[in-house]
Amino acid sequence: MENQCVKRWFNVQSVPADYSFSPKDRPGQLQIPLCDTIPVVDLQNATKSPERSSIVQEIFKAGQEYGFFQVINHGVPENVARDTFNVFKEFFDMSEEDKKCKDSQGWIYMGSTDYAKDGVHLWRDSVKHSCHPLEECMQRWPQKPTLYREVVEAYVEEMKRLSGRILELICEGLGLEAKYLEDLSQVQLLICNHYPRCPEPSLTLGLLKHCDPSLITILLQEGNACGLQVLNNGKWIGVAPLPNALVVNVGNQLEIISNGRLKSAEHRAVTNSYETRTSIATFINPCHNSIVEPAKVLVDESNPPRFAATIYKDFVYKSEISPDEATKPPKSLYS
Repeated sequence: MENQCVKRWFNVQSVPADYSFSPKDRPGQLQIPLCDTIPVVDLQNATKSPERSSIVQEIFKAGQEYGFFQVINHGVPENVARDTFNVFKEFFDMSEEDKKCKDSQGWIYMGSTDYAKDGVHLWRDSVKHSCHPLEECMQRWPQKPTLYREVVEAYVEEMKRLSGRILELICEGLGLEAKYLEDLSQVQLLICNHYPRCPEPSLTLGLLKHCDPSLITILLQEGNACGLQVLNNGKWIGVAPLPNALVVNVGNQLEIISNGRLKSAEHRAVTNSYETRTSIATFINPCHNSIVEPAKVLVDESNPPRFAATIYKDFVYKSEISPDEATKPPKSLYS
């Protein structure tokens, strides 16, 4: 099938059959409670004591209970976030010919028909590209809109800086050396997802239920539309966008390294009938040849390793050939 962009025809009156999921995969009740309990962590005083210790504990508890938290006063300038959203809006407004590119060495634009489960497509369009090493990757990013590379470069640099801060706080909470995760967080990937408004949001999804195969993911949401939902204690809870906040979630690799102390939570993206939603996800990943295993200082006779060591590229390969299995929380050796 020729690649189609949802944005081209989102004003249809009903969802086409090849976008309507089977009842077991549909989002079901869309009016779920917004989550007031996913912690919002203020990073304002993260460099000061005793405030830093309190922030470390907040993040650790959030990682244990939800696998998700939001951060405010994170240091990312508002104008950088705003400009980044604006340039992506320009990108998705371009013609299909200008957006069309599939280059395994550079950036990839994907329309809705690139995603399918049992012949059913997701209600989203996206663009993704690698971000590290930055100077090298930038040369393969989109050249349109004109300011794309300049604007996204600034955002990518901010995400790299912020991810380093957050990973240091996580290390401290786990009792690891501050730079323990530095060598395991060298790969950075950006995906911007665009979810046009949908005439029948109860029949389709922007993203199926999944866990992230990353170390951590940082998500920038826009507007008032609540599309991100997290599975917690068997129930879906909505994560409403907060002004100038970023959502952080634990990925599968961090669950393994923490030996299960932090959890990679399943989540999904739902659509709505009244507002287009755009989100920008930054995935912080190990290098392909990195060996990911429980940190040795977190393992002893009382706490044996819960996960087997794995090479990250093998995990990625598994996710490509069997996404339903690979994007679930890691399987414990003792489950």
